[in-house]
Amino acid sequence: NLQYTYVFSRHRTKNTSKQLTMMLCSRSLLLAAVMVSTAAAFSSSFTPSAQRVSTVCSTSNLSMKIFDWKRREADESALNDVDNTEFTFDNLRPAPGSRKRKNRKGRGISAGQGATCGFGMRGQKARAGRPTRPGFEGGQQPLYRRLPKFVGRPTGPGHTKTEYNIIKLDELNGAAAGETVNFDTLFEAGAITKSKLDIHKVVVGREDFTAKDITVQAHGFTKAARAAIEANGGTCQILKRTTGEVIEA
Repeated sequence: NLQYTYVFSRHRTKNTSKQLTMMLCSRSLLLAAVMVSTAAAFSSSFTPSAQRVSTVCSTSNLSMKIFDWKRREADESALNDVDNTEFTFDNLRPAPGSRKRKNRKGRGISAGQGATCGFGMRGQKARAGRPTRPGFEGGQQPLYRRLPKFVGRPTGPGHTKTEYNIIKLDELNGAAAGETVNFDTLFEAGAITKSKLDIHKVVVGREDFTAKDITVQAHGFTKAARAAIEANGGTCQILKRTTGEVIEA
């Protein structure tokens, strides 16, 4: 009986050790599978989103924000083909994104500019009419009173004048008959000096005007200077200030 009991207990211990080994192996395999799935899920939660963003950016052909949904979904490939498209009054339209819909104020709180329309609750700037006069800076010394005043040089609207470079008639006496005279030719000849101003006006000088049959080009003439040039058989030509072209003879 004792020998049978010993053999039975030894066989039972061997079976228990096998079961324990199999249980440990299954647990290790399960843990490894869980770790692999977790790593795959963690990596997939970041990588595909970047791929999706890149694909959206690469497939989008809009370079600006278009507020009109009809223009966003319309097919304007024919209008973009400038070489093969004839533009008429019925197919002219502004560029996408160049015209924004106006803000509708006072139409409810959901619009963002409802109720007070962006003017706040109360105060001077919320009242009707212009809140302050032009130039008012809240009570501090305004700019037009901080700047120095020059005697004889009024400032403001109506006090500006056009400044010309003066060309005197006696400086034209060296021109030959039939010659065309302007500031450039006189400067090259050494009759006058350089000027800081780009527009020139012919006036009467101190000495007598003796040149005959010449064409004088300038941006302005006084009445006396024009009469003296025309009395000697010459002509006066007005030049355009921006381009220098002859606009009046």
